[in-house]
Amino acid sequence: MRYPKFKFPELGYWSKHFANLPERFIRRKMEQIYWKSPKGDPRFIPTVVQRERFRFGKERPWTREFYMENFPGKNVSPVLVEPIKEWSWFRGDRVEILVGRDKGKQGLIQQIIQERNWVIVEGLNTKMRIMGKTKDFPGIVILEEQPLLVTTDIALVDPADLNTCTMEWRWTEDGEKVRVSTRTGRIIPIPMTSKETIDYKLPHLYKEQPKDTTREAIEKITFKPELKTFEMDIMDKMGIKEDRVPQKTFWY
Repeated sequence: MRYPKFKFPELGYWSKHFANLPERFIRRKMEQIYWKSPKGDPRFIPTVVQRERFRFGKERPWTREFYMENFPGKNVSPVLVEPIKEWSWFRGDRVEILVGRDKGKQGLIQQIIQERNWVIVEGLNTKMRIMGKTKDFPGIVILEEQPLLVTTDIALVDPADLNTCTMEWRWTEDGEKVRVSTRTGRIIPIPMTSKETIDYKLPHLYKEQPKDTTREAIEKITFKPELKTFEMDIMDKMGIKEDRVPQKTFWY
């Protein structure tokens, strides 16, 4: 049975960058293929269906929690997300809260959920949550950060004077693309923590582990494309030459 090809929803780069996982692994974890009868009528022959609509939340697409939120056969309501042409918020940026009880407070972006245009600010916009509650134990109350919408709920802070500002992307004389505050005209540098992943703090500080594939092995060219079939390639490698004359065939 050949499964039909479907398009997966685009995953945000910055939201999955911290996990440092391959794209094919995330798509394989999100894949849901099941049998379904047209219009739910058992009299029809079931067909192969692959899930296309997912509901993104705080849980990452490769986790078990995301799978349970988008369980096979569970209908999820669509969420309209305003498209952002160029993402301008990074982990470690200082932002100011514009809504809620923490309005006016400043904090650092801790996590980015680009699929919903969300960011989580460290220690702000929190909500009380009870964990481990049972009949004999009242549970533990913790504060959990809630997501904020980047278009309306936060404002970027200019590090020059620690006041809010709007920014735009510009090019320097050296050809470097930078963020510039429209109010002061100063460059807003991208924090170094935006390059951090679960494997390293900075890419150039990472040390190869014994089980890692070395850089030299990855860059080594081991395949040379040729206009021949797989069988012809095997025959050339084994020194087999075809000397048989094919029998004539006739078409009527």
